[in-house]
Order: sequence, then structure tokens, then C-alpha cells
Amino acid sequence: MMTCRSNVLRSVCALVVAVGSLMSAPLPAQDAAAQLQKLFDDSWQFAMREDPLFATHTGDARYNDLLPSESAADELRRTEKAREFLKRLKAIDRAALPPGDQVNYDVFGWLAESNIAESEFQTYLMPITNRSGFHVQFAELYRDVPLRTVKDYENYIARLRGFKKYAEQHAALLREGIKQKMVLPAVVLVGIEESVEAHIVDDPEKSVLYKAFADFPDTFSKEDCQRLRDEGKKAIAESIVPGYREFLAFLTKEYLPAARDDISASTLPRGREFYRHRVRRFTTLDISPEEVHEIGMREVKRIRAEMDEVRKKAKFDGDLDAFVEHLRNDQRFYATTPEQLMERTALVLKKMDGELPGLFKTLPRTPYGIRPVPDYIARKTTTAYYSPAPADGTRAGFYYVNTYDLKSRPLYEIEALSLHEAVPGHHLQIAIQQELTGMPNFRRFAPITAYVEGWGLYSERLGLECGFYQDPYSDFGRLSYEMWRACRLVVDTGMHYLGWSRERAIEFMGENTALARHNIVTEVDRYISWPGQALAYKMGELKIRQLRAKTEEALGERFDVREFHDVVLSSGAVPLAVLEANVEAYIRHKS
Repeated sequence: MMTCRSNVLRSVCALVVAVGSLMSAPLPAQDAAAQLQKLFDDSWQFAMREDPLFATHTGDARYNDLLPSESAADELRRTEKAREFLKRLKAIDRAALPPGDQVNYDVFGWLAESNIAESEFQTYLMPITNRSGFHVQFAELYRDVPLRTVKDYENYIARLRGFKKYAEQHAALLREGIKQKMVLPAVVLVGIEESVEAHIVDDPEKSVLYKAFADFPDTFSKEDCQRLRDEGKKAIAESIVPGYREFLAFLTKEYLPAARDDISASTLPRGREFYRHRVRRFTTLDISPEEVHEIGMREVKRIRAEMDEVRKKAKFDGDLDAFVEHLRNDQRFYATTPEQLMERTALVLKKMDGELPGLFKTLPRTPYGIRPVPDYIARKTTTAYYSPAPADGTRAGFYYVNTYDLKSRPLYEIEALSLHEAVPGHHLQIAIQQELTGMPNFRRFAPITAYVEGWGLYSERLGLECGFYQDPYSDFGRLSYEMWRACRLVVDTGMHYLGWSRERAIEFMGENTALARHNIVTEVDRYISWPGQALAYKMGELKIRQLRAKTEEALGERFDVREFHDVVLSSGAVPLAVLEANVEAYIRHKS
């Protein structure tokens, strides 16, 4: 899973506006491309001003001392600005655009429709989940911003000073969510206090945000170093700690008591309509929850049969359920220390690094590293996630490995997990996307989940083509991860649209995957708090595999997997219909 920071998604979506009926008279054909580019440029600049954190991520340093302004009034203001962009968009004749700009137009429009729908459903009133939100993301600020000059540190301190107001704004949004009955289910909020309490420290130097002041560049004077440390400690004491303390009080006294007892998105205002929108948003397909559920059930049946074949290869004396219990309980399949888990992970990744040229013509310049998941979110978060590198090249991308509760982190899953999160999965795809040239900025950062997570799951399978999954246990781990994503289609639609209980979802996952109980509960609670997102993985992967099979059949001996991957990756994240059109154009060109 890739971390999809809410401010990044909101910012990219702020670049685009709803594409309604194009009633205005079109511009002359020769002006269409220029007007479209001007619209992209203006909307990008608007996005940079509106979300300084996202601007920093893209390499734009103009607002490095600021935080976004988050309020219901800000949302209305941004929507009004979007209407201004819409008037300009209506004047552009898509048919007059060159092919590349028609793709840009389509991606812009898809993002627009999805984002406007999100606003109409008031999802901004639920800006946190059980494992993410401003309170989690801000704690990583020292890793996400440049810290090379005295000015960089002054900017960082300015953002620390702004945190208290930033937290108050999020509390106000959540408070309005209570009034509008847009609140999270109580069951997924159990333990959320831990992610806040960790930052309420009695000594500023104990704050994770003080780590930025542990070491300074050698070029800094002693006076500057001391001044920056003093100002940093003051900002933590006067803004960070009070901000987290007040947010904790809000959570415990107001939000948690108001959390809803039910788990289904269908019980939110206009809930069933909302979930149907979420299915379209996260799959990028015009498909119903019932259809997704049925696809999931078919995939579960198919993968279960393949898992049973692996059980036979392992010569296990017992049925599939007994084999799964064996894998869950045999201690030889589990690391005994966090260091052992990290070392095994690093070995897998280094091995895959050497195989990449055989699969890809284009490789990214941006490197990646691995880190353990921070302690303050490890218990509530998933097995691993990827954090992209900033576009300015000041740090690598990072693959975060959860070392909490080692008995729930089986070693036979490391290969599939690492190929998904790092290479050839999220790191390779996102780094290539950010390094693309000749493309509007919004395309370089478009977080279209079905494409991004579909590619991640497809990448797990690529290990079969280059020497991974050699023993039956690691191959079973691969199938278990594929089964996990197939089960998501079933349980997400089941809970949010078809009346399934949380217990039924946990039971279904337990019956059909080798995931440890802790991971199953964590995952199910994630699906409850983030309706529809979990559908993206399998639906995206199925489409990529379908397109590869179609290309292999059409080209026969002329099929080149390295060229195919170039076609899939060279346009960045796109809706699946756009990806299909790109692949079909490639087939026509090669035929």
C-alpha cells in the first residue's frame, strides 16, 4: 500500500474542476492547446498556494514556511475558484487538441468529476482515519522538508509554530462532521489516542519533531545552531505539545462519544449513493458494488484452488485450512528480532534490483531506502507502506516495514510485500512518474489509486518471471497476498453495501488468507474507515494483466515485456480506460 496523504490527494484534485456539459462556444482550433496549457498552469499555481505542504513535496519552495488553511469556508472558496476554471474549460474544444493533450484533458476531467463528487458528499468533514490524518503526517515533517540551509530551518520552525492553529482547524472540521452525521465508526477509533499522546511530551527534546535539530550542516555557525535549537524547542513547547494536547481532549471528550455504532458507509447521509461513487472513484470503472463483489468471489475461488496446489507441492499432510494454521503457528516462519525482519527485507530488495533491467527499459534515477514504521502508529497501521520521495531530489523514497508484533509478520510474505511496496512496485512506478518530462505537472503527481495499487499488485506477480518464490512457502505467501486483495473486493462491498458485519468480514478473511489475526483485524478496520479504497488493488491488477495478455496475443513473438512496461508506465497514473487506450494504440502501432 502506498501512503496517500490526504493533503496531496486534495491538492492534486484542486488542480481540476468538474467537467459538466460543454455548452459554451469552443475556441478556434489553433488556440485550444494554448488555452488548455494556460488553464493547467493557472490551476497548478492555485494548488501550490492552497497547499504549501504539497508544494514542498513537488519541489516548489515558495511556501515552505506555511501550512494549508483548513476550514469549511476554505472548501467553499476553493469550490468557487473551481467554477472559474470550469468556465475556461468549457471554452476548449477537445477535438481540436493533439492526441497527447486529449489524454491530459481526459485525466484532468476524470479527476475533476471524482473530486467534485467528494466535495458534494462532504468527505472533508472526515479528514482522519484510524491510521492516518494530519496528526500522523505532521509528525513526519522533519523527514519531508528540506533542511540544508538556515532558511530551511527557519521555515521548519515557522511550520511548527503554525501547528496549533492547524490542529484547531481540523478539530473544527470534525466538529462540523458531528453535526452533519459524517463521523467515523467507533470500532475503528479504538486506540487512536496513542497516535496523539506520543507527541505530548514534557521535554521538547523528546519530541520526534526535535530530531531535525540533532545535527546541522557543518556550514552553520555555532550561534545559528544554538538559536535554531532554542527556537525549535520553544515552538514545540508552545505549539506542538498544546496542539496535540487540545486535539486529544477534543477526541476524547467530543469526537469519540459521537462516533457511530454502525460500520457501513451506506448509513452515512446519502450513504448508498456515496458508496457507489466510491466504487467508481477507486476503480475508475463504471461498475456496481454488486459486480465488484461477484468478481471478488470468483477470484477467491480461483486463488484458493492455486493455494491448494502449492500445499500439495509442500507435501503437507492435511487440508488447506490445516496448512494455513501450520503457517501461522510454526515459529520457523517468523523473525525473532526487528533487525532480522529488516535484513531479510533488504536482501529481497537487493536481489530484485539486479533483475530490473530484464523487465524494464526505463528505470528511475531516484533511489529508495527502508525504515521501520514509527512506534506511535505501528500497532494500528498495516504491514508496510511506501512514502514517495520529494520531487526536488533531497531525499529518497522509503519503504516502511512494520516491526511491531513480529509473530504477525511471516517471513514467507516478505518477497511479495517488498516487490509491491518498493521495486518493481510503488517506488519504481511513482519515481518514474515524477521524473516524466513534457507532461503537465498535475499528471506527474496524479494519485489514481486503481492504477498505482493495481501496478503494485501486478508487480508481486512479476517475481515469478525473475527467480522469486522458489520454495512453496514463499509462493504460498504470494498467493496469500493476492487472495488478500481478492478478499477485499468481497468484504469492502459486503460491509459497506451488502449488510455484512465486521465479524463476518474478519471471519471471511480468516478462512481464505494466511494473514495473522492481528493483520486481519487491522485490515478490516482500515476498510471500514476508508470505504472503497481497498477495491483499487485487485481491479487495477486485473486490468493490467488483461491488457498484457491482449498484447501478448496480438504481437506473438514480437511481444517485448520491457516495451509493454514502458507503455504502461510512460504516461504516469491514469484511469484504467485511458491505460487501455494507450495499450491498444501501442498494439496498433506494432501490428
